[in-house]
Amino acid sequence: MTGINCSNCGSEYPQKGTSYKCNICGGFFRHPGIKAFDLNLIDTKMPGLWRYRNFFNIGENSPAIYLGEGDTPTVWANIHNHKVGFKLELLNPTSSFKDRGSSLLVSFLKSRGVNSAVEDSSGNAGSSFAAYAARANIKATIYLPGYASIQKRNQIQAYGAQAKPVPGPRSAAAEEALRAAESGVCYASHVYFPYGIDGFATIAFEIFDQVQQTPGTIILPVGQGSLLLGIIYGFSSLLHGGYIKHMPKIVGVQTRACAPIWAAYQYGAQGLSMITEGETIAEGVRIIHPLRGDVILELLSKYNGDMLAVDEDEIKSGQSELARLGFFVEPTSAVVYKAIELAIGNSPDPIIAILTGSGLKSEQA
Repeated sequence: MTGINCSNCGSEYPQKGTSYKCNICGGFFRHPGIKAFDLNLIDTKMPGLWRYRNFFNIGENSPAIYLGEGDTPTVWANIHNHKVGFKLELLNPTSSFKDRGSSLLVSFLKSRGVNSAVEDSSGNAGSSFAAYAARANIKATIYLPGYASIQKRNQIQAYGAQAKPVPGPRSAAAEEALRAAESGVCYASHVYFPYGIDGFATIAFEIFDQVQQTPGTIILPVGQGSLLLGIIYGFSSLLHGGYIKHMPKIVGVQTRACAPIWAAYQYGAQGLSMITEGETIAEGVRIIHPLRGDVILELLSKYNGDMLAVDEDEIKSGQSELARLGFFVEPTSAVVYKAIELAIGNSPDPIIAILTGSGLKSEQA
């Protein structure tokens, strides 16, 4: 791997094993960013997002665990007499954007000889990891919050993984996975491992290729924020490579029921005092302690991004409005609709929203 090191002590990622945190100080491993974009580095012989392999940080010896991820279309629709683009990440193999990250993470794990692993997830990351683990012949156990949709739980089990519901909030599932990892099994956390962020960066590369201009505004849901980081790193790579003239405005959206990044970005540290892990139909963004929150806040400030929070009624109405446009999405994806309405006339064009997951995976759809 290139540049993966501890966020606390700076130690490089070990050459052997699959540590999810630093063996020296316990810090998490940070993402080093992505090299400047260069069309000459695209491997046109590789499929899907793997054509961007030369920009990944997983190491040259990692196999390409591929199920058809990437190459999702950007489809345009009219909202309030305004043209808006939708990047359809729900068309990935397991019906969510998480496949881009799972493909790289499982490829790394396979290169390290992993045969079994545990993961925790609100649903989409778990079903995605289960699919790619099956493809790589890795035995997977997924810890889920009890409120995770039955559709996602069934999907996990269909791939041959074991689904373990955990009562309580999303954070309780993470605690159970960490306890399981203490026994020595690989903790294949899509949160702690930074490799999946490279996969999300390819969304920026694809948008640039599809739109053939610099997007004005990118709107996306934010939970842990790995997707947002990937989008920022991807467009930053294009900027440093000279392929775009400026960064698009990146707008992250959370549910007001659980919006720690929004609160911190809008009100500073004191904003966190009013945040709880409340119940929400947007289960995929119900994250009270995002691991890379400080990095997200730093990059949003650096690139003049923004964070918004939406109410449950706005999520429900957004889901209905998107369906009328032909986009059947889960509530987590629908958080973007109100942000689109607010962006029209107030943020740079063209506006592009990321639709992260299918409505077929949700009990609320």
